[in-house]
Amino acid sequence: MMKCFTIFNSKKGRSSPELGEQNPSRRSNTRLVKSTGSISSPRSIPELYKEKGHSLRKFSFSELRHATNGFNRMYKIGEGGFGSVYKGSIKPSDGQGDPVVVAIKKLNRNGMQGHKEWFAEVQFLAVVEHPNLVKLLGYCSADGERGIQRLLVYEYMPNKSLEDHLFSRALPPIPWIRRLKILLGAAEGLAYLHEGLEIQVIFRDFKSSNVLLDQNFNAKLSDFGLAREGPQGDRTHVSTMPVGTYGYAAPEYVETGHLKSNSDLYSFGVVLYEILTGRKAIDRNLPQSEQKLLEWVKQFPADSKRFRVIMDPRLNNQYSLEAARKIAKLADTCLRKNPDDRPAMSRIVDVLREAIRESENVNNSQFGSPLPEPSTRRMVHAA
Repeated sequence: MMKCFTIFNSKKGRSSPELGEQNPSRRSNTRLVKSTGSISSPRSIPELYKEKGHSLRKFSFSELRHATNGFNRMYKIGEGGFGSVYKGSIKPSDGQGDPVVVAIKKLNRNGMQGHKEWFAEVQFLAVVEHPNLVKLLGYCSADGERGIQRLLVYEYMPNKSLEDHLFSRALPPIPWIRRLKILLGAAEGLAYLHEGLEIQVIFRDFKSSNVLLDQNFNAKLSDFGLAREGPQGDRTHVSTMPVGTYGYAAPEYVETGHLKSNSDLYSFGVVLYEILTGRKAIDRNLPQSEQKLLEWVKQFPADSKRFRVIMDPRLNNQYSLEAARKIAKLADTCLRKNPDDRPAMSRIVDVLREAIRESENVNNSQFGSPLPEPSTRRMVHAA
């Protein structure tokens, strides 16, 4: 698992600011005038939360403990720096009907970092609403003799994450067109955050493990603990302590702490190459010259004859080469050194739709004869 790099102050203070109040650490921002020319200005996430936060259900700690059989290890479905995620079953709020299967994230009780991310996630997910963003059903905030308890309750995503399907040999490989549709869903989610809200939201930790898949393999972005409001007024960026995941974070953000929506574009470009290659952004198990994905793929440009070398062998040669080249070129535009030269997410959505149409129009016979799986190729060669 790739490690997040996070820098937070570890000052001790009161354990839980009220959800409805302004985060005391948030600085006041100059506000945009709406594009309609209205004098009114967009509201901040905390202000929007006051309007929409009442839709979230507040759970007691005992309810969620019961839902997971005491946070039994058999119910654990994920783990990260934030804590653990459990599959659970909760009763509807009105007590009527069948129990609902949910995912319950239980944060580690190890200081302000976890609380800050929990607080951000509650506020952002109460405000945003889109089919390609994971739905937050409720939360638990309890301070007692056993210490601080911070939990989040989400809709359950049965098909795990994009990362699991790309890199785990325990799961079947994702077919080509499904990969593109997952990318499209993720792009539409980011486009909504960047362009579809009253205030811009920068996701700040886009990576394959944060793209969850529902029962129909529809993509939903998850983990909003690092999300931030975008720059407002005449500001070009938000200044923050760099946080994120090595291999995915935009280099200019890591170097300067200047955060823009374009930083998410860079991360998206990395995941585009993961989809093409079936390789992780950084994989220390590969030969040294191949460990950093972006450096390795530079040897095989999209228009070169050797481009096929980078394609995931688990695709079994079942893909449109022209669409694959288009995806690689799109990734290259997302990874441009100057962040202002990267395309908008809405443009990425358009290109992905074109690539899907191209791939669906290609006759199966034009894909070429399927190649054996890598293990079979080795056996045939040995024989």
